[in-house]
Amino acid sequence: MSILSSLSISPADFGRVAVLFGGRSAEREVSLKSGQMVLSALQAAGVNVFGIDVGDDFLQRLASESFDRAFIVLHGRGGEDGSMQGLLECLGIPYTGSGILASALAMDKLRTKQIWLSQGLPTPQYAVLCSESDCRAAAEELGFPLIVKPAHEGSSIGMAKVSSIDELISAWQSASAYDAHVLVEQWISGPEFTIAMLGDQVMPPIRLGTSHIFYDYEAKYLASDTRYQIPCGLDEDRETELKALTRRACEVIGTHGWARVDVMQDEQGRFWLLEVNTVPGMTDHSLVPMAAQAAGLDYQQLVLKILAGTLESRG
Repeated sequence: MSILSSLSISPADFGRVAVLFGGRSAEREVSLKSGQMVLSALQAAGVNVFGIDVGDDFLQRLASESFDRAFIVLHGRGGEDGSMQGLLECLGIPYTGSGILASALAMDKLRTKQIWLSQGLPTPQYAVLCSESDCRAAAEELGFPLIVKPAHEGSSIGMAKVSSIDELISAWQSASAYDAHVLVEQWISGPEFTIAMLGDQVMPPIRLGTSHIFYDYEAKYLASDTRYQIPCGLDEDRETELKALTRRACEVIGTHGWARVDVMQDEQGRFWLLEVNTVPGMTDHSLVPMAAQAAGLDYQQLVLKILAGTLESRG
């Protein structure tokens, strides 16, 4: 039985579908790859689908071509931060993934951490960097090593591990080129996990392994030696704990449809939430398709299930 048959849906039920990808964020190249793969999968499934590389004319196309729904594969600012979601709501076009507020919150690593902490969820200690004096104060408060990250970027863009005040100042200056708001966090030593949500289902966790200092842009999209462990190697109780933490992390942000949460485990076995992605990558190196496959869904079934969420009420 096909995924659409199991959902009592036919390709025609989706109408005219716009796949939105590309855009102008620092993650444009990844979004182009994700978008082309989603577009090809939907075409092969018989959906009446059209690809739009979001540029100067995309608003005119959305308004004039009578699309019935949109599959958002725009990573980063302009697509994952609530702005595209708000535009589509104004146009009355149902769309995949989270709504305006959850998208905006999840894109902002600082706000995400503040909400998680307010709900008693574990996330590494942090500071906000706006100046060299902030760097020195953060180093004194948090110690080394630390990790620096732009507050509104994804795909590990602008991130760096630092072990001295000079490295911290340099990394802050580099990250500031991407974002006026820069975070620095305590470095967590231990394995990294990523866990996808699809609807209300928590997908099998993936343990990540890399020869790089951390799971950076090259390890995510270019390297051939990155390791993906499914099953993740945790015992049943710890995996259950990790899944429950993921579900709660998404609930308090208010994600919808699909998302992916990144988590570290320290040397004492404690889990620490890093961030939540509301438009995760969909390339041949991406993690949500891997998790879906482990759960019994191939790539086409995955994109159809994500798109089917646009037929449901957001409540």
